[in-house]
Amino acid sequence: MSVNYGSKRVVVGAHYGMRDWLSQRVTAVLMAVFTVVLLLQLLLVQGPIGYDAWAGIFSAQWMKVLTFTIFIALGWHAWVGARDIWMDYVKPVAMRLTLQVLTIVWLVGCIGWAIQVLWRL
Repeated sequence: MSVNYGSKRVVVGAHYGMRDWLSQRVTAVLMAVFTVVLLLQLLLVQGPIGYDAWAGIFSAQWMKVLTFTIFIALGWHAWVGARDIWMDYVKPVAMRLTLQVLTIVWLVGCIGWAIQVLWRL
């Protein structure tokens, strides 16, 4: 006869936490690599670093695409982190849902603004 002590653990999704953990690490590595690329470009700039130098760095199409990709990675990174905070610390469902929707709207707005800034250069 088996004895069952305590409650049985309910698992809501297979490897759900692993996916979030891995996406946080992958996006962090992408952002770190982008930072190194940007710093190397800044080191190659001759003269004072003003608007013209910054505009020159981001004028190449490959840099715009890379920067946009990093903004998407940053948005995803921030979403996973903020969502986990809301899920862990905000217990009322309506308030948690409201905060999650506001976070999504804010992040999409930031990414939209980043698109405008990048392709206006």
